[in-house]
Amino acid sequence: MKQLTVNQLADVIKAEPLFPGDDRQAAVVSGVSTDSRTISNGDCFFAIAGDNFDGHKFVKDAFDKGAVCAVVRGNFQPQMQLEKPVLKVPDTVIALGELARFYRNAQRFKVIAITGSVGKTTARQIIHHVLSSRFKTHQSPKNYNNQIGLPLTLLTAPPDTEIVVAELGTNKTGEISYLTKIASPDIAIITNVYPAHLEGFGSIEEIAKEKISIAEGLKAAGMLIINTDFPLLKNFCDERKISPLTFGLSVPAQIRAENIVCSGLKSSFTIEGTAVELPLAGQANIVNALAAWAVCRQFNIKIEDFARALRTVKPADMRAQILQIGTLTVINDCYNANPASMVNALQMLSALNTDGSRRPVFICGDMNELGKEAEILHQQLGKQIAQSNIQLLITVGPLTKITAQTAKQIANHNIQIICVPDSHIACNILKNFIKDSDIVLVKGSRAARLEITIEKLKELFVSEVSAPAGR
Repeated sequence: MKQLTVNQLADVIKAEPLFPGDDRQAAVVSGVSTDSRTISNGDCFFAIAGDNFDGHKFVKDAFDKGAVCAVVRGNFQPQMQLEKPVLKVPDTVIALGELARFYRNAQRFKVIAITGSVGKTTARQIIHHVLSSRFKTHQSPKNYNNQIGLPLTLLTAPPDTEIVVAELGTNKTGEISYLTKIASPDIAIITNVYPAHLEGFGSIEEIAKEKISIAEGLKAAGMLIINTDFPLLKNFCDERKISPLTFGLSVPAQIRAENIVCSGLKSSFTIEGTAVELPLAGQANIVNALAAWAVCRQFNIKIEDFARALRTVKPADMRAQILQIGTLTVINDCYNANPASMVNALQMLSALNTDGSRRPVFICGDMNELGKEAEILHQQLGKQIAQSNIQLLITVGPLTKITAQTAKQIANHNIQIICVPDSHIACNILKNFIKDSDIVLVKGSRAARLEITIEKLKELFVSEVSAPAGR
C-alpha cells in the first residue's frame, strides 16, 4: 500500500481524529489490518465487530504490536489511556471500503472483478497464473470477496502492481453493487448463475440480477464478460442495453471450446483452432478456462502463450483438489457447496473412475443458505447420487439425511449409507467404512468443516500425501 499520513487517512474516510495529548504529529500509515494478531509496524488497525470477535477489544494489542493508529466506531470508549491516535467513524467496515475506493482510484493498476455462483476462485487463479507471466499481478488472498475481503485485496496491492484480480461474493441483494463501486473494474466477469444463497435471494432470477449489477461499477470504457450458457444473464444485459463479450459451451458464445475430451485429472479442447490441455478435472473447469481466455486476450496475450501457461495451472486448495492418500484417491472439494457444484463434483468422481475398478465413496455435507428450497434441492442431490453409482454414502448434517433417504429409495444398486450429525463423528467412523483403493469425494458447505475428515484420512491411511501418478 502507498503510504499516507494519519491526517490524510482521516480525510479520506471522513473520520474524527483523536490524538493523545497535544501530539498531532503526522504518523505514516504503510498498511492496514483487521486482525491484531497479524499487525505489522506501520499498519492502521481497523477495529471491526464480527460474529465471534469485536476488534475494539484488541486496539491496545494492535498498538503494542506496531499499529500507528486505529479506526474505531464513534462510541468507542477505551479502557485505558491510549498513546496513539484513533480515528472515529460511524461504521468501520464502510470506512475500510472508502479507503479501498480511494486507493484503487489513486493507483494505475487495472482491476479484473469476478463474480458467479461457482468457479470464481478457480477462474481467478487461472487468470492470475497466466497474466503474472507478463505483468506484475496481485490477486485476492484466499476467498477475500466480501465487504472486508475485497478492500483488503485492493489495499494490499503493492504500489507497482499492474493488474489486480479480485473476487466479488454475495449472499444478499445489493452486495455486488456495493463492492463493484469500490473495485471500479476495468473488466468484470460473471462465471455462471446457479441456485446458491437462495435464502438471501429467493429465486434464480434475483441471483442473476445481483450478478449483473457488477456492471454498475465498470469504468467508462470497461468490459463486461458473461457466460452465455445462462440465458438470464443475456436477457438482463439486453434490458440494460449492455453489450457483453460472451463465452461458454453453447453455439451463441463468442469464445467457445471445441473438440472437448475430459479424461481423469485433465481435459483437452481447442480454442480458436489451438489445442489446449488443462490439468484440472471436469467440464466446469473448461468453462473457467474459457472465462480466463476472454480476459487474457484483452491484455494482448496470444492464444499459444495462454495454452502454454495453462499446462502448469494448479487447483485452489479444497476446490476439486486431487490427493493421493496412501491407496486412496481423494477429491478434496470441501470448501463450499451448492447444487451446481455438487453436480460438477459428482461428474468429476465419475470421470476419475471410468473403468469402474474402484469403489466410489461420497462424504457429503449439507448445502446451506438454500432457504425454502433446501429440502427439495437436497432431494434432487439424492437422485443425482443414486444415478452416479455411489456405493458408500456418508452424510454429515441434518439436511443430507433427506439426501440419503432419496438416494436409498431411487438407487437400483446396493448403496451403503451412514448418516452422522457432524464431521467430528464422521471422523470417528471412517476407519470402519473406508477401504484401501477407494476413490473418495469430500464435499459440503463451509459450516460442515469437512476438511477435518481429509486430515483423518491422512492419519488413517498414510503419513505422507503426494499427488497421483501422472499428475
